[in-house]
Amino acid sequence: MYVSNTVSEIMDVQQDDKLKTLSYSGIFLSCFSDYSEKCVHATPEHVLVYLYSGEQIIEDRNKKIILQAGDCAFIRRDHRLKMYKNSKGDDLYKGISLTFKRNILRDFYNKMNKFEIPKAVKVTDQTVFKLDSSPAIESLFQSLTPYFDSNIKPTEGVTHLKLLEGIYALLNSNEQLYRILFDFAEPWKIDLLEFLNENYNQELSMEQIASFTGRSLATFKRDFKKISSLTPQKWLIKKRLEMAYIKLKEEGRKVQDVYMEVGFKNPSHFSTAFKKQYGISPTEL
Repeated sequence: MYVSNTVSEIMDVQQDDKLKTLSYSGIFLSCFSDYSEKCVHATPEHVLVYLYSGEQIIEDRNKKIILQAGDCAFIRRDHRLKMYKNSKGDDLYKGISLTFKRNILRDFYNKMNKFEIPKAVKVTDQTVFKLDSSPAIESLFQSLTPYFDSNIKPTEGVTHLKLLEGIYALLNSNEQLYRILFDFAEPWKIDLLEFLNENYNQELSMEQIASFTGRSLATFKRDFKKISSLTPQKWLIKKRLEMAYIKLKEEGRKVQDVYMEVGFKNPSHFSTAFKKQYGISPTEL
């Protein structure tokens, strides 16, 4: 769910006892009522996150960034991060994020006065930028508060303007973001086996794996055939079962603790697949 040309309609609404998420094609509003919600953030687009209340913890490799109410952070595209969205005391987690697709950034760049672009800006591989509070950021997100009311939908024009306002706020907050926002090259290809060995237990589609390894879906499938006679789906199942075997046999772990940890959704599917590969059920180990 990213920015599209039809931005006036809600593309996704989820609501239950735990969370409420509204998406207005690039502007996401989330409210969590339980104590903690963990997710893996994996997006091919840049994201700007603002916290109205509660707490958000972002884990980027060996770094931890903590956002409190009023804090704002920019997350670079093509990276995977762990996030924890927590209530804090009586304050529910309540946050909003803006997603910037390449077509909007390209259009913005084409209309810019190129002489205003800072020269000799330092290149950085930093993934998450915690931004200082500023009137531009505060006014942007406070103006979006009414849209937490699901009966109010922003028009296409309003949504587009808010995304442009977000780009201006980012550029004014950190000069390094010029190089990041207006880098339209596709991400570098990364090693497929390295990526899959690190992320075998994540729920990822083939399209997502292709994107996160810097490939089109067709190129991903072609490259994968060079490293395995299995299909990507069968390779992942085999890898998950191998890791489960190690955890059960060598580490003495329990089945109910292992099957989800290695990426299976339910114990029945796990047990059937395990017995098919090893000839015995996981409980027999």
